Amino acid sequence: MRSAYSVETVRAAERELMARLPEGALMQRAAAGLAAACAQVLGRTAGRVYGSRVVLLVGSGDNGGDALYAGARLAKRGAGVTAVLTAPEKAHPGGLAALRRAGGREASTAEAVTSRLIEAADLVVDGVVGIGGHGGLRENAAPLAERAAAAGAAVIAVDLPSGVEADTGEVRGPAVRADLTVTFGTHKAALLIDPARELAGAVRLVDIGLDPWLPERPELEALQHADVARLLPRPGAESDKYRRGVVGIAAGSTRYPGAAVLAVAGALRGGAGAVRYAGPAGDAVLARHPETLVNDGGPRRAGRVQAWVVGPGAGDDADTVAQVLEVAGEADVPVLIDADGLRLADPEVVRSRTAPTLLTPHAGEAAALLGVDRAEVESARLAAARELAGRYRATVLLKGATTLVAAPPGEDGTALPVRVNPTGTPWLATAGSGDVLSGLTGSLLASGLSARDAGSVGAYLHGLAARRAAAGAPIAAQDVASAVPDVWRDIASGT
Repeated sequence: MRSAYSVETVRAAERELMARLPEGALMQRAAAGLAAACAQVLGRTAGRVYGSRVVLLVGSGDNGGDALYAGARLAKRGAGVTAVLTAPEKAHPGGLAALRRAGGREASTAEAVTSRLIEAADLVVDGVVGIGGHGGLRENAAPLAERAAAAGAAVIAVDLPSGVEADTGEVRGPAVRADLTVTFGTHKAALLIDPARELAGAVRLVDIGLDPWLPERPELEALQHADVARLLPRPGAESDKYRRGVVGIAAGSTRYPGAAVLAVAGALRGGAGAVRYAGPAGDAVLARHPETLVNDGGPRRAGRVQAWVVGPGAGDDADTVAQVLEVAGEADVPVLIDADGLRLADPEVVRSRTAPTLLTPHAGEAAALLGVDRAEVESARLAAARELAGRYRATVLLKGATTLVAAPPGEDGTALPVRVNPTGTPWLATAGSGDVLSGLTGSLLASGLSARDAGSVGAYLHGLAARRAAAGAPIAAQDVASAVPDVWRDIASGT
C-alpha cells in the first residue's frame, strides 16, 4: 500500500524526528538519497557523474537546501554543479557553503535565462519550492521551468515538482515538469493525483525515518498487487453460483443495447456466480452471453440478487432507474449507479438508502451533479470526489486518468482515506470501457466486498486489463473485459 499524508502531518512528523537527531541530520539524509538518484540518472543519460553538468534551481526553503547539499555531493564526484539562486539572500546558508567548498558555483536567474546554462546541462534539479508552496511558480522562477522543459535534459524534482499543490494535486499556475521526483519520508497527494501527478514523472520514495511519527490513517492510499490479492473474492468448497454472488444489471436501451452487453461482460468476468439482466436489450445480451439470466419484466421480476448495477446506456428510462432503487431498498442490497443513472436517480432517494451505494461518474457527470464546470472537477479531483461522497452519502468512484474512490464521512465526521488507483491508462479512453467497469465492480459488490473495496479492486483490475489488452495498440471495451480473467489470475497467483 502506498500512503500519502498532508503537509501538516508530514511537518509534525519531521519535527518529532528532528528533535531526536543532531541538527541538520534529517536534511543530510534527504540530500544523500537525492544525490544517489541524481547519480543514477546521470549514469544513464551522461554515462558518468564525473565531468557531467548539473544545474540546481534553488529556492529559499528546505527543498533548496536539499538540492544544495545533494549538489555538493555530486561536485565532490567531479560533476560541474551550478546553483541558480531564485532568492540569493534566502538560500540555505549551510547548503550553499557546502556547495562552494565542493567547487560548485552560483548563478543568478537572469544569467540562467539569458545564457545557455540550462540548455547545456545533463541534469536539472528542481529545488525551487517545497511542500508549502501555493499558487504556481513565481514570476522570477517560471522562466527557469520553461527553459528546463525545452532543454531536453533530465529533470529531477525535490520532494515534488515546484508549483503544484502538495495536498490536492492541483496546478494553479506555471509548474516544473519532472522526469523523476525524489520524495522523502512519505508520498504527498500531489504525487498520486492528476493533474500534478502527470508533472511528477516517475516517483522514488526515500526513507528518512518518519514512519514512527506518521499516524495510522493517511489522507490517501493506493492499492498494490498484494493488497488487491487479499481482497479478491475466492469461491470455497461449499460455493455455488448463488453463494458466489448474483448481480443484477439494469442497463441498455433500444438506442444503446451495447451498454448492456458490455456491462454484462464485465460482470461475468468479474467473478459473479450469476448475472441477471433486466432491460430492453435482452436479445443482444443473450446473443453474446447466453449464460445470462434474462428477464424482460423489469427489475421487480428479475429475481434475487446481491447487488444491482443501474444506468449504463439507460437513455431517458427514469422508470427503470427508480424501480431498481426501490427494489434494492426493499432488499437492502448494494447499488452501483453509473452513466444515465446518475442523471436520472433522485438525489434524496440515494441519500436515504441504508445499504451501500456506489456512484461512478466521470468528470463531466460529476460536474453536473455538483453544479460546476467540468474544468473545475478536473483541476480539483480530490475535492470533487470528497464533496460528492458527502453530498450523496455514498461512495464515489470518480473516473479519470487517476481514478479516485472516496467513502462518505462517518457519523463522527471523519472518513476513510481516499483510494487512488495507480493502474489507469489512456487506452481506457474508449467508448464502453465505463460500462465494463460498472459490471466488473458490480460483481465485486455482489461477492460481498464493501463499496470502497469493490470500487478500488474494480478500477485496479480494469486498468491492468486495458494495459494487457492494448500492449501498445488500439483496443475496444470488449477487449478490456476479455483480459480481466488473465489479470485476476496473475494477481491471485502473485505473478
